[in-house]
Amino acid sequence: MQQRKSLPRTAIPRIYFVDQEIASGKYPNAPSLAEKYETSISSINRDIAYMRDLLNAPIEYDFFKKGFYYSEVAFRLPAAYATADDLLALGMAKTLMDLYKNTPIHEAALNLLESISTPLKTEKKAAWFKDRIILPKIASAALDTNTWDNIVNSMRENRVITFLYSSVDKQNLRQVRPYQLLFDQRVWFLFAHDEDRNEMRIFTLSRITDVTLTDKKFTIPRDFDYRSIEGTSYFGIYTGTKTHKFIIVITGDTRWITERVWADDQKIKNIKNGIELSFTSNQFDKVLDFILSLTPRAKPLAPKALVDRWEAAIKEAGKLI
Repeated sequence: MQQRKSLPRTAIPRIYFVDQEIASGKYPNAPSLAEKYETSISSINRDIAYMRDLLNAPIEYDFFKKGFYYSEVAFRLPAAYATADDLLALGMAKTLMDLYKNTPIHEAALNLLESISTPLKTEKKAAWFKDRIILPKIASAALDTNTWDNIVNSMRENRVITFLYSSVDKQNLRQVRPYQLLFDQRVWFLFAHDEDRNEMRIFTLSRITDVTLTDKKFTIPRDFDYRSIEGTSYFGIYTGTKTHKFIIVITGDTRWITERVWADDQKIKNIKNGIELSFTSNQFDKVLDFILSLTPRAKPLAPKALVDRWEAAIKEAGKLI
């Protein structure tokens, strides 16, 4: 009998059936399983071989009771299991959890993934990618667990919260309706309606302390979603009240610029020694940061407000020399 190296999706329900029958303690054998499921004995034998050899299921055969059993009583196929490809994706998901280090959800989410994958004992057979798919370290902001829990609870119950928020030189008491948590560059943000200022604001969670849930409830408006105002450019979390047409000249090696999509309507024109990148966006400050990060190879041409801000920033930087 040829060993099955991958599991067809059509075989998934049958695999679960075999798992359930063996775990029940009935000591089923291949003929009884085939008859009950109305399939061939050879299919059942291939399933059992697949479970034992590739999924590390502790299947043993009792010659006295003439049937299969699990030598580890607690073993069961995890509910999320589908195919060998899904098994690989599950392992990679653990690696991607590094994105959420220094945040309260990291440990909980990682433990959940572990609980799903542990019954399959995949480490020996599907962990080849651990040292081949890597997330390089980047700066992140540590987050207080109590702050996170209080904000999550306030969103779940739609309750107004108060907190101290650190600005440049002081802390301010804020009262907000928490709508959404946003994640950008390994930093968490709170998108909320500021009760005192009567406007939507974005708060950095690492600057929030002393969160208190009030008894005041609120109703989420239809247009509460951050995605409805984020615009059509992709420079991270930031929204402005005005949309601009940006034109930027970038010289030198621009391959990594042209390989990415910065806005839905972007246009790239080849010019001498570089490119001209144009697009519309409401992320004014983020676009300015993008240009400054490319200095001295990038220069804005429009809008005028951007050119003025860029020139002022360059002059300030020159004073540091």
